[in-house]
Amino acid sequence: MIVLIDYGVGNLYSVAKAASFVGGDVKISSAADDIKRADKIILPGVGAFGDCMKNLAATGLIPTIKREVSNGKKILGICVGLQILFVGSEESPNVDGLKIFGGRVKKIQAGDLKIPHMGWNAVKFGDSKLFAGLSGAPYFYFVHSYHAAPDDKKIIAATTTYGETVTAAIEFENIFATQFHPEKSGDVGLRVLKNFVEL
Repeated sequence: MIVLIDYGVGNLYSVAKAASFVGGDVKISSAADDIKRADKIILPGVGAFGDCMKNLAATGLIPTIKREVSNGKKILGICVGLQILFVGSEESPNVDGLKIFGGRVKKIQAGDLKIPHMGWNAVKFGDSKLFAGLSGAPYFYFVHSYHAAPDDKKIIAATTTYGETVTAAIEFENIFATQFHPEKSGDVGLRVLKNFVEL
């Protein structure tokens, strides 16, 4: 079972539908017991960093999530669900993230390009379990103004370019996350979700 964590933010039903379509047994839940029983976790996130952390804290699930991930349970963060894995964000300077990774989330230095970055962008990746079966620089759908700047650059699994090099995905041991929305990215997004489901 894959638990899609419901904490009042995120595109839950489209993520659940897409993950189910590629073979996932998905349950939307905000119950700690479900997260403990799950084989994998999906952590969505839409909106501001601070709001996401406030909502997640209100559920009381933060200790459970951190413990399960620390114990090796596979997790997929999506959009702000990636960002909150870090220490904090320039978007909400006084709000702590989950601190699973060192580093902070920074505003994209886009130059003359429009912020938020909204639309399809080519993604470059290396040897990655999330991107298995994909080649070239496929296009994924993004909606964001901030991106993660990990202390350990080795966890960056994919990048895109929008005024600067932008973190598009991270991957480390049992922890996976995408800044783009795989559920909105057509066949290539479904492949990323399928790869996670089959890990």
